[in-house]
Amino acid sequence: MTRCAALFLTMKKLLALCCFSIATLALPAAEASGWTTDYKAALEQAKADDRRVFLFFTGSDWCSWCKRLNKEILSTPEFQKFAGDKLVLVELDFPKAKSQSGAVKSQNAKLAQQFKIEGYPTVIVLDSTGKKVGELGYQQGGPGPFIEAIGKM
Repeated sequence: MTRCAALFLTMKKLLALCCFSIATLALPAAEASGWTTDYKAALEQAKADDRRVFLFFTGSDWCSWCKRLNKEILSTPEFQKFAGDKLVLVELDFPKAKSQSGAVKSQNAKLAQQFKIEGYPTVIVLDSTGKKVGELGYQQGGPGPFIEAIGKM
């Protein structure tokens, strides 16, 4: 194999790796780290596992505070560890450019109305029976104060 051909193959592999990395990093919260978009399934899981339900109302592709909450708190190892055995994580997204199924759009709209969501991000925490126990928004200070606030609910 000539040097030029070997260089071409190496560059091709690097390009494929970069594309894969970008695609992986671009996954929404609901597709990574144990998140779901199915509210009913989350309630069933919470009841079966005696955990709370964490509803994250977000505008993932347009809301800067939602992006900050996700980056600074929800995507951190500290929050993921806390949530792992205490919460069932549900992303209820209201994107402007990202496509969603009609069922997800309808479910999210009904839940926003049910919980009287007036702005984004809003986090609603439910007990394992589906009763609201608290509400949060973006908080400065990283995952520690946010986790503490959930713990007080």
